[in-house]
Amino acid sequence: MGSVGDCYDNALCESFFGSLECELLHIVAFENPLQARAAVFAWIEGWYNTRRRHSALGYLAPIEFERAAAPRSKSTGFQSPPEPPSTSFPPSELTSHSLL
Repeated sequence: MGSVGDCYDNALCESFFGSLECELLHIVAFENPLQARAAVFAWIEGWYNTRRRHSALGYLAPIEFERAAAPRSKSTGFQSPPEPPSTSFPPSELTSHSLL
C-alpha cells in the first residue's frame, strides 16, 4: 500500500476491475448472483490469469512464457503443465442463458 494521497495506491485493483467491467460485466446480463459468480470465475481462471499478456513477462501470456522457458528447464526435470483448451474469451456460448 502506498501513502495517503498516493496516486498509485489502488492502481492494481483499478486496472483489474476496469478490465473485468469492460470485458465481461458490461457485455453479459446475469439473471442471478450465482450466474455472475460463475462467469467471473471463468473469466479470471480462463482468461485473466492464463492468456492475458503480462508486462512483467515481456508482454507474453503466462502459457506462452512457460512454453518458451520449457526447453531450458527440461534439464532440471521440470515439466510444463498441460495446455488448457484453446478458447478465446468471452466464449460465444457465454450468454445470460447459458450460465443456468
